[in-house]
Amino acid sequence: MEVMKAIRDRRSIRSYRSEPIKDEVINSVLEAARWAPSWANTQCWEFIVIKKEETKHKLADTLALWNSVRQDIAHAPVIIVACARLGRSGFKDGELSTDKGDWYMFDVALAMQNLALAAHALGLGTVHIGAFDAREVAQILQVPDGVVVVEMTPLGYSAEEVNNPYRKPLSGMVFYETYGGDKNCPQGDSNP
Repeated sequence: MEVMKAIRDRRSIRSYRSEPIKDEVINSVLEAARWAPSWANTQCWEFIVIKKEETKHKLADTLALWNSVRQDIAHAPVIIVACARLGRSGFKDGELSTDKGDWYMFDVALAMQNLALAAHALGLGTVHIGAFDAREVAQILQVPDGVVVVEMTPLGYSAEEVNNPYRKPLSGMVFYETYGGDKNCPQGDSNP
């Protein structure tokens, strides 16, 4: 699948068929995550692949009550939990190198977006989930000290049709030379 098509067509999937996913397909999306860029190539991310029904239900129970994925996450054949080793990303010679702090969230997000795009290209759905009790997930999955749970995504074949969401035009978010500067976008706006 062409990259821009994958970027434009990928959608957040919240309802999944129970159809199993082959291990080589799971490994393909994890391989895409592995190749994401990271701060100084530190690759602080680690992933836990969950297939057991009991564990999937426990993870679903950690989601915020208002989270629309809460009822469906356990029905996906796989849940991938993204973790990060602390103290690696954003550091140089053991010292923080940026006023943004530890960059693990940024690096894990890059890896998870690679994973989501690869999943889409393989006909699978995902949704980035952040509204959950990360400490409880860490306890359920026996995540050690020095590692934090960042995100979860179900992985499976979509049980729903999802329409293209509205995207703001470039002219509403791009400035030239200074913030608030010239908003004339040389390419024009496009909203497929």
